[in-house]
Amino acid sequence: MSAAPPEPVVPPRLPEGEVSATGVNAVAAGERPLVEVRRLKVHFPIYKGTIFQRRVGVVRAVDGVSFSVRRGETLGLVGESGCGKSTVGRALLQLHRPTDGAVKFDGVDMAELRGTALRQVRRRMQIIFQDPYASLNPRMTVGAIVAEPIETHGLEPDKTRRMRRVQELMDRVGLDPRWVRRYPHEFSGGQRQRIGIARALAAEPEFIVADEPLSALDVSIQAQILNLLQEIKKERNLTYLFIAHDLSVVRHVSDRVAVMYLGKIVELASYSDIYRSPLHPYTQALIGAVPIPDPEVEERRERQVLKGEIPSPLNPPSGCYFHTRCPKAIDRCRFEVPKFVHIRRPGALGDHFAACHLVTEHYGVVAAVESGSGSGPVQDADGALRRF
Repeated sequence: MSAAPPEPVVPPRLPEGEVSATGVNAVAAGERPLVEVRRLKVHFPIYKGTIFQRRVGVVRAVDGVSFSVRRGETLGLVGESGCGKSTVGRALLQLHRPTDGAVKFDGVDMAELRGTALRQVRRRMQIIFQDPYASLNPRMTVGAIVAEPIETHGLEPDKTRRMRRVQELMDRVGLDPRWVRRYPHEFSGGQRQRIGIARALAAEPEFIVADEPLSALDVSIQAQILNLLQEIKKERNLTYLFIAHDLSVVRHVSDRVAVMYLGKIVELASYSDIYRSPLHPYTQALIGAVPIPDPEVEERRERQVLKGEIPSPLNPPSGCYFHTRCPKAIDRCRFEVPKFVHIRRPGALGDHFAACHLVTEHYGVVAAVESGSGSGPVQDADGALRRF
């Protein structure tokens, strides 16, 4: 079994002024996004008492998020731990039932599906879980784990051919096919994550939620898994929602990047626009925290350090949620919730959206998004509805 290259695959960068067919804003005329999320809210109620329970609060894990994922693209979703990234990914697959809003997959409203209908759609959308140690059943062999989606969805009724298919998947993700009778505890963390990838691919999906698939792995193993995900995406024409808190990783794999803070999306743009000139103060702080492997450049650059802790989603602050930590906050930020708007930004390689009073005052607004805290269809000045 050959070892994977030690460094992540870096997608080719386009010349200034050009955009990719799937990455920035070049969507074929009339093409419908594969995944559409509109005003998604996921709230978890908190109860007090044992026999007679009463609700004493609610955790706003996701609080009005809207975005679209185009076929064949990778949308990176980044933010600090606890901002609601993983909850968004689970809500797309209905592992968490949304409190409000809509999730559409290929035009089908997931909230309206139950039983067999939901299972049929779920075959086309799978998830790679964050923790390779907790996501595999310790009582099942690797062969049974990978074969379970195939058997559940009836993709291969013959047991012999099903096991042959499992061995092919294991070989594809870099594992010895003879290990099908081993148990998860006999594998390392990187090998377990490869098993999780094989399980996700077993159902032949079109869309994969990669929920921080590298965070529990060593750096050298991260590069191998990242290369594997990129190769499989190209081979099978997959669509990814890549969730991570490591912006250096997201930069290598994403066509567009959405930045979350306390349950809301605060900025969304192409990877080039986000990393070249971020607009939102929170995004600027995240980009500034990424180390540059050049001591001279690292010493000269200005870094915006955030103070304080993320507010509790149980009791978020008024106005802009970020104003308690923002070094540029003004009085307006403390009382008025900023709208998520399309920014009129010269030189941008694609549509750029942000939710910040200072940004809108400086750049001006092309159009407001339908949701105050997400990225969805926007209304142009001529009244035409367009998607991004």
